[in-house]
Amino acid sequence: MTGCDVLRVPADGECDVLRGQDIVVADGVIAEVRPAAPVRPAPGDDVVDGRGLLAVPGLVNAHTHSPMVLMRGAAEDVSVEAWFNERVWPMESNLTAADVRLGARLACAEMIRSGVTTFADHYFFPEQIAEAVGETGLRADIAPTYFSSRGQEALEETVKFAETWHGAADGRITVSLGPHAPYTVNDTDLRTLAGHARRLGLRTHIHAAEHLEQTQSSLERRGSTPIGVLYETGVLEAGALIAHGCGIVEQDLPLLAEFAATTGVACCPKVYLKHALSPLTPVRELLDTGVAVAVGTDGAAGHNTLDVWEALRLVALTQKQAVRDATWMTVSGTLRLAFRGGARALGLAERVGALEPGMRADIVLTDLSGLHCRPLHDPRAALVYSTRASDVRTVVVDGRVLMRDGVLLTVDVPALRAETDARVARILDTSHGRAVQHYDP
Repeated sequence: MTGCDVLRVPADGECDVLRGQDIVVADGVIAEVRPAAPVRPAPGDDVVDGRGLLAVPGLVNAHTHSPMVLMRGAAEDVSVEAWFNERVWPMESNLTAADVRLGARLACAEMIRSGVTTFADHYFFPEQIAEAVGETGLRADIAPTYFSSRGQEALEETVKFAETWHGAADGRITVSLGPHAPYTVNDTDLRTLAGHARRLGLRTHIHAAEHLEQTQSSLERRGSTPIGVLYETGVLEAGALIAHGCGIVEQDLPLLAEFAATTGVACCPKVYLKHALSPLTPVRELLDTGVAVAVGTDGAAGHNTLDVWEALRLVALTQKQAVRDATWMTVSGTLRLAFRGGARALGLAERVGALEPGMRADIVLTDLSGLHCRPLHDPRAALVYSTRASDVRTVVVDGRVLMRDGVLLTVDVPALRAETDARVARILDTSHGRAVQHYDP
């Protein structure tokens, strides 16, 4: 990749931009970031012209349900309870393995277009999602959704998926175990899955303390917060990616701090705003404990897009408002959450999250020449507050170009659209009265 500017994202301190750089990639790894010089490519070399563009690490979508793109816009203006019980979980009962494969491919295409190179998924039919990741060239951590109501056989299938797929697609696919939540998975199953996670060297990806009412309900019913349940059942000890965490309270912080090195929390602010949930993920307090905080979109049935640029912008804005401090959640801090924070939350900090020698070559070229970014006083501020998914020009994962100059290379978009349109009416039909689960946190 030649002649591009490069966003440097240090582990601490201010991000900055290195002007006029070449990024040299060998065997899927960044070998060197150096001042631009005339390039004399050897036979077989792929030279990407980055002049006039800003290279950033691939974005990490730290929590989503990729096949839910099939339900985009089909569950609007309802309460959380109605969203689950009357719309989404009844629609999900219609899904076949082929539907999930299609939805995952559609989601992968959307994420590539917007500069997401890694995502953490939590859904049913995980094999189909893994196949879609393999086909499209993305990187993903896949957690098979498990409810205790599905029984022992489903639990064993979850573990078998992890044993089979972890490290697949030349290492681009990793696996976490995926108990849905403390209110849908009993303590015995949580302990069992935590034990398997420790045995296999994996983490769990779980919804917990999604909002304050859920925490209060857990205290009333069980005498423990949702985070307390994760602590007591060994889930935190095994390592956990916690989705949302808006209901994390002060008494949870010492429990999280004890396992901060292997704990991450995914903040997905758009869905909290849409569902009128309060408070937000306590990002400042979590960072103070040493817990990794990352940016996610949740599923498109709630977030409507899988656009992490939109999500990171909302993180910056809502966190400033939440703590009433305009100097908090700086542009550098926000970018660190989107890149290094996401990588660390997924247990991938040694592979992705920065454009440095030795890291996997997950690189996104962005074009900040649009009127919405000009004049360009500070590229870092433009990335947080102005950049759109449509500003992404080229996407590279593991050294492979997945999109070049805005053209997707690993997805047949017209065929994907046609197949999606042919399936959605059946998927959205809820007249049957079935549901995959009942929401009662």
